Amino acid sequence: MSKLVDSAAAAVAAVARDGMTVAVGGFGLSGIPTSLITALRDTGVSDLTIVSNNMGVDGKGLGLLLENRQVRKVLASYVGENKLFAQQYLDGELDVEFVPQGTLAERLRAGGAGIPAFFTPTGAGTPVGEGKPQEHFDGIRTILERGIVADLALVRAHRADLDGNLRYRLTARNFNPLVATAGRVTIAEAETITSLDPDDVHTPGIFVQHLVRSEIHEKHIEQRTVRARVDA
Repeated sequence: MSKLVDSAAAAVAAVARDGMTVAVGGFGLSGIPTSLITALRDTGVSDLTIVSNNMGVDGKGLGLLLENRQVRKVLASYVGENKLFAQQYLDGELDVEFVPQGTLAERLRAGGAGIPAFFTPTGAGTPVGEGKPQEHFDGIRTILERGIVADLALVRAHRADLDGNLRYRLTARNFNPLVATAGRVTIAEAETITSLDPDDVHTPGIFVQHLVRSEIHEKHIEQRTVRARVDA
């Protein structure tokens, strides 16, 4: 049976609710599920916990949810591009858990693999490790980190088939494969829906419950740096 849903709005509205944990793929503005984020904003659900590498930028990506005051807590490894995020945090409106980037990736991978927790040396002896169980392995101090299982996962693929198998494009792959496995319900948006050769599949369709066509095709750039072209 096809997993294709008529619109991002329909797919998201069917599962969105107040207080849920939402994991979102992307890195900066690369590979973010723009159509699905916009649909989530339009539902008006609130008190969300967002798990993502970062929170987009002001007015773009997950910054849309911050503007709409829909986010209560954020787990992220970097948020330096979003002034509104910083202001809401300083004003006490937003609870923030900073997670080292590799640890965040592994927490998502572990959640998707059914691993409830793991030990890592990253963050041991720093504020990241405060209050967490510690163990020593081969003389190395480690801290316990929990796997992440989100109520809803939103990802963007370059291509998909009707069974929900996904293929990402270049650096837009980033956190998307990890996020896709970590959701109890995963919705994927794809630029192109077509057949996929099994060798081309990055995320098996077993992890994807719903699929939509990308509706917003503009791809923003966080920081555009240019220089004069020097002819060879």
